[in-house]
Amino acid sequence: MGKDIKILNNNRGFTLIELITVIAICSILMGMISYGVIYARESSRSAKCKSNLRNLAVATLAYASENYDTFPWGKKNVSGYKYWCWDFVITEDGKVMPGVIWDYTVDKTILQCPSFLGGQSNTEGDPYTGYNYNCSFIGKVEGDSGKRKTPAKLSYLKKPDKTALFGDGEFCGGANKFMRSPKRSTTHDASSTSIREAGTQGYRHRGKTNVAFCDGHVEELSDVYNSQGSEGFVSSRCGFISPDNSLYSLE
Repeated sequence: MGKDIKILNNNRGFTLIELITVIAICSILMGMISYGVIYARESSRSAKCKSNLRNLAVATLAYASENYDTFPWGKKNVSGYKYWCWDFVITEDGKVMPGVIWDYTVDKTILQCPSFLGGQSNTEGDPYTGYNYNCSFIGKVEGDSGKRKTPAKLSYLKKPDKTALFGDGEFCGGANKFMRSPKRSTTHDASSTSIREAGTQGYRHRGKTNVAFCDGHVEELSDVYNSQGSEGFVSSRCGFISPDNSLYSLE
């Protein structure tokens, strides 16, 4: 009996230092678990985004093959529509409907980048998916300055594996569905500096941006190009995928 009492009296709780150490270790472990969960979640979102972009590219190539080998317009004035764009159209009575590319998608759903924070495009009432379409060299926004008056044809592509078609569209002001190259091109896209600034890519997948190319493959790019000499392109979390037009141009 006495021996048992002696053993009980020797038991003690945690000291303050031990308690702090245990709490610190638990905090570190929780931090590691949280980071792992966030990383896994964003990896899943990025994978879904890449799949979306790949589907967009395939659908667009299918559209071109059935329309005289011509890529779809980025934006066009079409009778009977208040707004006609590559992803959505708005009828005269204000009804919003999917654009021509969606007819060539497999699942018929509206593709949305899962990491896009939301919001609408720079066109009031027009839903925004988080993606933009190369309208400097591939598509065409009717009314943009430049000698080119129509979208490009498949036969114009000299390096389809190096020509961006769609990407994670975003600029410092929010959302834009028209991808622009950093340098003005009098032949293809002579739009103003502000328009090209709005056509940058969002690096929202752990500091990377996803881009679909004209041959249908998708790449995850990490290099951001913001400053373009005297033209001074500077935006937060966004930028161009090349310092010149090399990843945008047909040639």
